[in-house]
Formats: sequence, structure tokens, C-alpha cells
Amino acid sequence: MQSADLNQRLLDSFLDYLKVEKGLAPLSVSAYRSDLEQYSQFLLKRKRGLREARRQDVRDFLNSLFSNGVDGRSVARKLSALRHFYKYLLLDHYIAGDPTLNIDTPRQWKVLPKSLAADEIQVVLQGPPRTKDGRLSQALTVRDRAMLEVFYAGALRVSEIVNLKLEDLKLELGYVLVHGKGDKERIVPLGRAAQEIVQQYLRDVRPALAAGKASPFLFVARGARRITRQRVWQMVNAASAQSARHASPHMLRHSCATHMVENGADLRTVQTILGHADISTTQVYTHLALDRLNRVYKQHHPRGKGRAGKGA
Repeated sequence: MQSADLNQRLLDSFLDYLKVEKGLAPLSVSAYRSDLEQYSQFLLKRKRGLREARRQDVRDFLNSLFSNGVDGRSVARKLSALRHFYKYLLLDHYIAGDPTLNIDTPRQWKVLPKSLAADEIQVVLQGPPRTKDGRLSQALTVRDRAMLEVFYAGALRVSEIVNLKLEDLKLELGYVLVHGKGDKERIVPLGRAAQEIVQQYLRDVRPALAAGKASPFLFVARGARRITRQRVWQMVNAASAQSARHASPHMLRHSCATHMVENGADLRTVQTILGHADISTTQVYTHLALDRLNRVYKQHHPRGKGRAGKGA
């Protein structure tokens, strides 16, 4: 009981520090409380207090979380809470050593981007279903399909597609100039499918949507108004309604990169198209490709499903 009481006093002192001195919001303090109380209960089962915890205790706590199906991001957050807590105890001389030091971050904590399968992409690229017939509905369908094709062809971000300008489009050369993060400009190729639907949009749809008004932007709403980021998210979500799972603009970007790597593209090319400053950011897609390779192998190889059958 003494350990439990002391643990609670230490937690209360730390939480007061977060509220008063660090000025954290109530929700943030509540998250710290939840994570640290869970860790405290884990230690009490070992008859150990927060001040007596060893590095192995911290490791065992993290491993127990993984064993119970807690995702890597949540585990990383809990470790961050422990590190802040023990740093506080160390600075206030409650402890002589920090048990969270030199704990390596497990690979599972690297959050892999979600991508769509090829058949799911085909469904999404058809655009959101329209309940009304008519010229306006048909025009919006063509515009949305053009945006989706450019999204997937060039692995664009939402901010990049809404900011595309007519002058950025070099359709006769098969590419578009994209202004990415930090206003860095990059050349993004457009495949034949994207080129054809964009040509149709420019020829038949954009003039009707603009209704005689001028706009520098490639994709416009009715009256030449600028398309918002929220509207793009809604459109992509609606386009994936007929698919196995809902998609987001980020998933189209990740799907482009993943499918390129799966089909043999080198990382430098993918890095250039995505606009990554560091190739280490692009290397995450090799993990996705290897993961898919492993799944296909296990599914189709006679000896890939574990123990062989009796007649093997």
C-alpha cells in the first residue's frame, strides 16, 4: 500500500507541474495521467514503485503493450510520457537514474502509410457517384475524375492540387510543375490516362464551370471559385464509397508511390516525384512493397503457409 500511495503522490506532483509550470491543456494532462497510471499498475503487480523501476521494467511494460495489440503509435506516446515523467523526477532529485535511457525504438513504431490495392484504385478513379443527371452533374464528374487521375499519377498533396495553375500544366510535354513544401518546384509526369481526362476537362468542362469568369487555377468550382481542401477530402472520400474501404487524398499519394516501387521503380525516381527532401522518407515504401511480397508468397507458395500438409 505504501508503494501505491507514494506512486500516487509522485504522479499528482508531476501532473500539477504539467498544468501549472508547463501550461498543458486539460486533455493533454489527462492523457499523461492515463498512460502513467497504467504503467504504475504494471509496476505494482511486480511489487515495485515508480522510483525503483529499472530499465527492464520499462522494456517489459512496452512489450506487454505490444502483446495486447496496442499499436506502435500509442506505445511510442506512452514511452514519451514515461521519459517526461522520469526527467521530472531526476531534475527534482526523486531518483538517481533514469530507467528510460537507451531504450531503442522498436521498428513497429514506424507508422507505414496506408495505400490502396490496384483494384481499389480503379474504383476510386471512376469518381464519386452522382445521384442527379444533367450537364452540371456530368461536368462535375469529369472534373473530379481529372483531379483523381492527377492525384494518383503525380502523388500530389491536397495543397498542391488545389494550388495547381493553368500555367503549371505542360500537357503537350506530359508533365505538370508542382509547387510543394517550402515553395520547392518539381516536375511531375502525367500518364496517358491523366493527360486524356485533363484534356477533356479543359475542353468541355472548365469553360462551363468558369461561366465566363477568369481564374488562374487549373481545377475550379462553379463560377470559377477556388476549390477548398475540405471539398477535395469530401470528393475523395465519396469516390471511395464503392470500394472496400474509404480513401483519403494521402492514400492516393501513398498508393502511387507504393505501386511504383512494387513495379520496380528506383527510390530516387519516387523521391523526386513525391518531392521528399530526404530519401530516408521515401524508403518507407520499400517496407510496404516487401510486406505485399511476403503476403503474396505466403498465399501462393505451396510451402509458404507454415507447416506442410500430410501429403507434402
